[in-house]
Amino acid sequence: MTEFIKVEHQEKVCVITISRPEAKNALTQDMYGAIADALVDADSRSDVRAVLLRADGDIFTAGNDLRDFQSGKSDGEPPVGRFLRAIRDVDVPFLIAVNGAAIGVGLTMLLHADIVMASETASFKAPFAQIGVVPEAGSSLLLPQAVGLAWANDILLTGRSVTAEEALSIGLISRVYPADQLDGEAHKLAHQIAAMAPNAMKESKRLIRASRETIAAQMDKELVVFGRQLQSAEFKEAATAFFEKRPPVYD
Repeated sequence: MTEFIKVEHQEKVCVITISRPEAKNALTQDMYGAIADALVDADSRSDVRAVLLRADGDIFTAGNDLRDFQSGKSDGEPPVGRFLRAIRDVDVPFLIAVNGAAIGVGLTMLLHADIVMASETASFKAPFAQIGVVPEAGSSLLLPQAVGLAWANDILLTGRSVTAEEALSIGLISRVYPADQLDGEAHKLAHQIAAMAPNAMKESKRLIRASRETIAAQMDKELVVFGRQLQSAEFKEAATAFFEKRPPVYD
């Protein structure tokens, strides 16, 4: 477990908090592993009926911690792989509250949540091409399904920022609240869902998400290409330019 991921059980709700605000809640391999562990544990417990993922500070997450991502080594399945499988396969209702910018995986993980709420000041961005990689978390399949091909292309190919109002209008998220009300409303909804018939909720979710095998296959394809791009000159230049705070130059 890492100090940057907090797990709290509130009656029948498991609340997972990303808590690294000084680093814009950028996710390290240890953080991915901790979230995965919390989700798997929540699914195994009879006293957990809903999971709420939230973040401290004014940014949901800036995405991957690039330094950690470049240097991280792992025996067996990398923690990010366990995280992707956990968000895909969690059986209990899974809610996410987005309190600010959701960048990269901060956006793509939302496609696996059952309900996504956001503050009015939230924004959503998938700058994969800008850093020399490709979409992940099944987003190349799930985002076009969620928002349509035109919007998915606009988001994934340009890397532009989408406002909370736009995200609501295209179906990326389902609820928007004033920033000072988001946390309270998210907890309230999570507890309302947790009070409902647990097996009916799980079976309803399974029926709605009937295409897990297709999602898993797409994730596998993405990971192959993503891994290849991590070894590319494009990614090396993009990461170097990011740290040097300059535009990347591609030949």
